[in-house]
Amino acid sequence: MKPLKLVYIALGSNKGNKLQYLQSAVDAIFKRVGAVKKLSKVYQTPALGFDGEPFYNACVKVETELKPKSLLKTLQAIENDLGRTKKTTSGYESREIDLDILFYDSEIIKEKSLIIPHPEIQNRKFVLQPLLDVLKDFEHPILNKTIESLLEECRDDSSIEPINIWLKNPKKNYAFGNYNYIAIEGNIGAGKTSLANKISQDFNAKLILERFADNPFLPKFYKEPERYAFTLEMSFLADRYQQISDDLSQLDLFKDFMVSDYDVNKSLIFSKVTLPEDEFRLYRKLFYQVYKDIARPDLYVYLYQNTERLQKNIKKRGRKYESDIKADYLEKINAGYLEFLKSQTDLNVKIIDISERDFVKNREDYLWILNQINNEVQASRNE
Repeated sequence: MKPLKLVYIALGSNKGNKLQYLQSAVDAIFKRVGAVKKLSKVYQTPALGFDGEPFYNACVKVETELKPKSLLKTLQAIENDLGRTKKTTSGYESREIDLDILFYDSEIIKEKSLIIPHPEIQNRKFVLQPLLDVLKDFEHPILNKTIESLLEECRDDSSIEPINIWLKNPKKNYAFGNYNYIAIEGNIGAGKTSLANKISQDFNAKLILERFADNPFLPKFYKEPERYAFTLEMSFLADRYQQISDDLSQLDLFKDFMVSDYDVNKSLIFSKVTLPEDEFRLYRKLFYQVYKDIARPDLYVYLYQNTERLQKNIKKRGRKYESDIKADYLEKINAGYLEFLKSQTDLNVKIIDISERDFVKNREDYLWILNQINNEVQASRNE
């Protein structure tokens, strides 16, 4: 996954249905830029530097993978899509929507087409006041003053008035918080860890990741599967029990729900493929004894990918001990998952085929997956 950056974007409109333009811009930012972490109040301010209708102004805090120039191009495209036309004069004029990058983390950029921080932040009350709503203790990386200090010192004496209408954060359209515990499952290389990470970041979830990298028998198993299969599965049995029982019992009051990149039943699925029949029967008895009281996920999401995509993903992440995984092994694991899921009458399962999707690189694909999960959430609520 690419590193995430916090960016702060000013929004303004003084033409047409101003509030709708602001909301449409926020929705588009969520879809094309990244998760909206915080929204300011909406403020009404007079048009400065020209005669025009009063402005509605706001500010959003966004987490994005986009680099500064890509962010600028995306915001310009959003402005165009919402109907903003090219200027007809050399000065200021009314516009349907205006989107400005104020800060990009603490980076300082001075180029012909892009200056960050925005050079007029400290001179504009209609920027500073909504910015203060979403950014309190941050220091301007050039001026070395907080937003609160800059607002106090600002010489702009124009009126600014909050209106009693709030913009809606688009992430509230997703009702993941109706579940306490969501498990993301899939074959090796399906992307379950990446998806669990993204959901936890975007929707304030406690993240539970499988500690597979700590298992000393995993590299040995891939070299000599017949010799180390039972040892590996027993070690996973113990590790998964300890981790999941600890994590599920430790509530986090500051998180809305839990999301994990595995479900303990994967032990049965993998062991059925890797173990001889007699060893599997013994293992299954031990499994049901160990896990009889473990809480099950409220929603079980299975990410299906075809074998070709799985092999590409495995190669891309570059774990040496996975380099020799065969296609037939992956196909057996996929078949094992699907057989298991068909037999689960009391488990709320959502199977999502992502063979033609790349949700790590493409935000549209990520949002498509979120909608698939959210549809399942909504359907459960209506039952």
